[in-house]
Amino acid sequence: MDLHCHVDLYPDFDEVLDDIQRSNFYVLSVTTVPSAFEGTVRLTERLKNCKTALGLHPQLAHQRKNELALFDELAEKTRYIGEIGLDGSKGFKEHLDDQLIVFNHILRSCEYYSNKILTIHSLNAVNDVLACLRKYPRAGIPILHWFLGTKSQLDTAVEIGCYFSIGPAMLNSARGRKIISWLPINRILLETDGPFAKHNGKVLLPSDADMILHYLSSNTGSSYFEIKSTIQNNLRKIVSS
Repeated sequence: MDLHCHVDLYPDFDEVLDDIQRSNFYVLSVTTVPSAFEGTVRLTERLKNCKTALGLHPQLAHQRKNELALFDELAEKTRYIGEIGLDGSKGFKEHLDDQLIVFNHILRSCEYYSNKILTIHSLNAVNDVLACLRKYPRAGIPILHWFLGTKSQLDTAVEIGCYFSIGPAMLNSARGRKIISWLPINRILLETDGPFAKHNGKVLLPSDADMILHYLSSNTGSSYFEIKSTIQNNLRKIVSS
């Protein structure tokens, strides 16, 4: 699986679409603005194993908050919501008020449906993200993508029902590997965050998410197939809920 991939932003559409078809991975194609949603649906419509998420990225919230009305119009067309969230890093934290308006609006809208699956950005804003999720507990199943918080924050996220999508790019740093070691296996899902994320200098394609299975196997003592089965069951659980 690859539960966080920007399919519409690869420079070579054919390469990523062919990779999805060959791997037969379950892929969640996230969008960064509501106005990109319908075009991304068309881009992947021949791929039955590729779903499109409706998003409004926190780094664009201050520029595209006028698209919230469009978000509300489109929300009934997909179960998947993302990329959404908050970003407190340099260059974006000054727009946190706009981000909070957008994120809270989206969560409130999602509570109307009660079955959404959310892929959430939380860079340098984990506490605020968790506070928002507590305010809207019926918004859906939260998946924290590329989580880089503390152990205490992770424990809180687990407590409120979060899952975590992790990708090969997290293996590039000691911090990323440490966080992976903290994760309960029954809350792990896979992602690439391609084409933005890289591993060993290579832009990641959806099939590269498989690297995480090999890494987890070598670091837990469980077989590759045991790890794969557990993570597939995690996906089945959220999709069937």
